Amino acid sequence: MTLGTSSNKLFSNNDLKRLILPLIIEQALALGVGLADSIMVARVGESAVSAVSLVDSIMILIINVFAALATGGAVVAGQYLGQKNEEKAREGGKQLIAAVTFISVGLMILMYIGRGFITKGIFGAIDADVEGYANTYLLIVFASIPFIAMYNAGAALFRAMGNSKVTMFTSIIMNIINVAGNALLIYGFRMGVEGVAIPTLVSRMVAAIIILSLLFDSQLKIHFSRPFKYKPNKEMIGRILHIGIPNGIENSMFQLGKIMLLSVVAGFGTASITANAVANSITSFGLIPAIAIGLSLVTVVSQCVGAGDYAQVRYYTKKLLKYAYLSFVAMLLLILLILPLLFNLYNLSAETANIARTLILCHAVTACLIWPLSFSLPNTLRASNDVRYVMIVSMTSMWLFRVGFGILFAKYLNMGVLGVWIAMLVDWVVRTTFFVIRYRGSKWETIYNKE
Repeated sequence: MTLGTSSNKLFSNNDLKRLILPLIIEQALALGVGLADSIMVARVGESAVSAVSLVDSIMILIINVFAALATGGAVVAGQYLGQKNEEKAREGGKQLIAAVTFISVGLMILMYIGRGFITKGIFGAIDADVEGYANTYLLIVFASIPFIAMYNAGAALFRAMGNSKVTMFTSIIMNIINVAGNALLIYGFRMGVEGVAIPTLVSRMVAAIIILSLLFDSQLKIHFSRPFKYKPNKEMIGRILHIGIPNGIENSMFQLGKIMLLSVVAGFGTASITANAVANSITSFGLIPAIAIGLSLVTVVSQCVGAGDYAQVRYYTKKLLKYAYLSFVAMLLLILLILPLLFNLYNLSAETANIARTLILCHAVTACLIWPLSFSLPNTLRASNDVRYVMIVSMTSMWLFRVGFGILFAKYLNMGVLGVWIAMLVDWVVRTTFFVIRYRGSKWETIYNKE
């Protein structure tokens, strides 16, 4: 495979740096705030940590659905940019923003109506104090659903243009509001989980306003006109949903499976719930580079596909995955080095700390080997419109191996929360196997031109 001269490449090394580095910072900030939230709310008690983690599992499900729709819009817009058709890219951006706004408001209303089922039906048998904290937290954070949906859609459009610096600075503002608000309300006003929930709502509102306001800049390749006029474009919405719906189903089923396993973990007691939440928060930092590179693959590959250049698709996929592995190892070594300090910040009991340590070590070893192939590589297939294959593999592996084996290992083989994590690693191996086989073939390269 030859690409010709460097001038023929769609993205220079500097282009990739400008795209990826802000994404890494943005992901680090988002996870850092999540970690700070859990550390601050830990002052209220382990029951509060458990409650926040349970409700956040629902919020992650919702956020993932809208992130999937945003990805669909970003892929469509990126492909049009690869074709040098900025007018259609702008139309795709407008349709994306309108769609996620309408859908998110409707979903928010449904979540409020069904909040009783969430706390009693989904979370299962939890302690009364955990349930009380969870009710308080969800009443506030559910109001942020439309704002985080609009922010994600706007951020995806900026990434489609290769401009991740804007989303980074918006994320910085959002996270400063979040952390400062947490500190003020929890330490200053001695509030409980409300002190975490209120700043989350306010910060997401501000972020949505900022990102949408910036999209009215007429100098951008994708921008909105003043005044904003919307007319549904069925063809464009169809293209977005063609990618977004399978991705959304995949993400939602993935998170639903995790919630089912969380209800299994909840049966093992507060120590296991807290250890699971802490281990998830800490190990997420090791994923930062690979997550950022996965997002950048959507931008890079969609434009290469739009230009009809699959040689560059493979070139950039290989290059970015190499970067993901190198940075992955470095991040996980850092986490293991500072693990005792992190446990002290959480103020964990000895039992909880021991469980969390085992989970983190189990994750670290396997993630260094296969996580990028399991979760970053599929973005190359998604950006090439091969979304159905990715959805089928992901959902099948999730329910058969992560959920099925998780219940088997945890409940019936008496492995506890560790069994859930071992089943997760089995899921990674299966996903990686199928995605690598697909990528090494050529069928996925023909899908965009058929549609």
